[in-house]
Amino acid sequence: MEPSQVLISLVLPVYGVEEYLRPCLDSMLGQSFSSFEVIAVDDASPDGCGAILDEYASRDPRVRVVHLERNGGLGEARNAGLEHARGDYVWFVDSDDLIADESLSAIAGRLTAARPDVLFFDYARLFPEGGVGPAPRAHLLREPPPPEAFELRSRPSVLELMMTAWNKAIRRDFLTGLGVRFGQGLYEDLPVTYPILVAAERISLLDRVCYLYRERRAGAITTTVSDRHFDVFGQYEKVFAFLDERGAAAEEFRAQLFDRAIWHYTTIIDEPGRVPAARQREFFARMAEHFARFRPAGHVYPPGARGVKFRLVERGDYRLFAALRPVNQLRLKARRGVRGAVGAARTATRRARALPALLYYEAYKRLPADDGLAVYAAYWYRSYSCNPRAIYEAARELAPDIHGVWVVRKDAVASLPAGVDHAVEGSLRSLRVLARAKYLVNNVNFPHTVSKRRGSVHVQTLHGTPLKAMGLDQRHYPVGARGMNFTRLREHSARWDFLLSANPHSSEVWPRVYPGSYELLETGYPRNDRYFRTGPEEIAAIRARLGIEPGQTAVLYAPTFREYGGAGPLPDPSRLAAALGPDHVLMLRSHYYDAEGAQTGAERRAEGAARVVDLSSYPVVEDLCLAADVLVTDYSSIMFDYACLDRPIVIYAPDWETYRATRGVTFDLLAEPPGAVAESEEQLIEVFRSGAVASDAAGEARAAFRRRFCAFDDGHAAERVVRRVFLGEKP
Repeated sequence: MEPSQVLISLVLPVYGVEEYLRPCLDSMLGQSFSSFEVIAVDDASPDGCGAILDEYASRDPRVRVVHLERNGGLGEARNAGLEHARGDYVWFVDSDDLIADESLSAIAGRLTAARPDVLFFDYARLFPEGGVGPAPRAHLLREPPPPEAFELRSRPSVLELMMTAWNKAIRRDFLTGLGVRFGQGLYEDLPVTYPILVAAERISLLDRVCYLYRERRAGAITTTVSDRHFDVFGQYEKVFAFLDERGAAAEEFRAQLFDRAIWHYTTIIDEPGRVPAARQREFFARMAEHFARFRPAGHVYPPGARGVKFRLVERGDYRLFAALRPVNQLRLKARRGVRGAVGAARTATRRARALPALLYYEAYKRLPADDGLAVYAAYWYRSYSCNPRAIYEAARELAPDIHGVWVVRKDAVASLPAGVDHAVEGSLRSLRVLARAKYLVNNVNFPHTVSKRRGSVHVQTLHGTPLKAMGLDQRHYPVGARGMNFTRLREHSARWDFLLSANPHSSEVWPRVYPGSYELLETGYPRNDRYFRTGPEEIAAIRARLGIEPGQTAVLYAPTFREYGGAGPLPDPSRLAAALGPDHVLMLRSHYYDAEGAQTGAERRAEGAARVVDLSSYPVVEDLCLAADVLVTDYSSIMFDYACLDRPIVIYAPDWETYRATRGVTFDLLAEPPGAVAESEEQLIEVFRSGAVASDAAGEARAAFRRRFCAFDDGHAAERVVRRVFLGEKP
């Protein structure tokens, strides 16, 4: 990319973040906006970060790598990256964080319209346990409504925003012209972030989350007890030296910056786990020295508790300052407690209602386990389906002494075949069988209250080969991890005794993302057995039930769920049906998250077009696959199952880069597809019109895909599971 084409240079210092680096780079390179470059600075990282950077640079010219010979720290790495930047603006990104989807487009739009010296934007916090929280003081970006651009004196509240390098884009010529540099050691942002606000003639605010910050990441130095927290004093000394150099033009900001410095010092010493206990008195003495040295004439103490702290710092009274610290912490906890009181009350009410059922369950768990009882469930009790169904049916034949009971929702009872014993979710019987069963088989986790009893056997089948990031890998992709509790996930996977794998790829991924001491059963997926054992007559009967006439080509369209936007950019069924013609049937199958309330069998047909039928709520997806001559999908795991049939597959991927950046993937589907690929509706229609759907190239791609992802499936997976789990036979 020519320098003149680069609007934004993303400067990325990299050191010891191998676990987070790929998601960070993917979040940048997956943006639709393209007028940017990534200056990645390998700060002599001791792990594999340098090789990862070179790999990305080899396949994307927007990535340029600078390898430093020795480790200089975050500040020096940023300075080195700035020297190589060519964009009109620079954005300093930390390599263990992420940038939000389409944030570059939003930032570029504001930069182009306002041409600010500094642009602030909002961020979200990613917590280690998987939650996502808003940025503190984000309201300052919008309250009161800001003008397009302004100077600091007209909106001094900007100084209360987070003074980091990563929540702002800075005009490069403006920054280099100031002669400021990031400092060495911790708090290296301060010698840049405060001076640019003082000097800027045009500041702009963008009320949009553009950055995702990993808060309290394990190993982060800012949350580690260390002498390095003393670095903050040297960084503020550089800020005050800048004010001195600017003279009268900067004097009006001195009092505010002094208050910010003293507040920052007190925050650091009050925060548990930063300044070593043996050096806290020394840290306090440095605070007092700075108070006397930098306090401007006419300074007025801030009101309230902060003013009390300032007076104690001025007096050098460490003993009283330390004595008041627990009082201050109680005050902060009380403030947080008021905000959380309503939520806590609601939680307490729910728990009180659930208590009788929990006591009932625990009472039955104290009784001896029933060695002849197995409990099955699938998709959070939604249906009788998937791998647990196949195992249940095989166990009835091969292990008849094991009685199986399904736990299902009340609205799923009517869909159960005759003779399937069941208990309704939440009923007393469901609690009894869950408490006493020796075997528990599910394709998702049972509720947390279904704890593991001694001697019980938990079989986790899961329900798809992992194209998308799963389990602990989702920590790096907050869009897909919304609401997840990763601590609890670890607890649940620790209960498993057996985990099923459908192929070598799954065998590689599952132990990493679901850690536990379970036995990995490389059996193939039991639900796929039907694809090997169903004959032509049964397939013809299924097609007849679905209204597919002899000689018609049935196309199954089955998209996945997108956390960032429902079912995603679906093709227009009417256009596709018209292109397919009357000798086709187009079967629509939404993801089960999107299928609630769908009217199974609802159909339409225009003259000269394929019949379109919505089968989103059809209970057995394997029937639809057996009936289909062609599968069209995007990123759904149905492609791995359907590949067992060795029939044409078309990948419709109009938003692949967005999906990869926001949800995370385990391999590049477009580089290793199971058949033809279309990235737009027009391309999808052309795949069918041109015959590419069943071309030699598509067949070769499908064969390679089958070798990789259907290696364990042969029609006997359920039998292998039953023999190992229920009969105790070794594989």
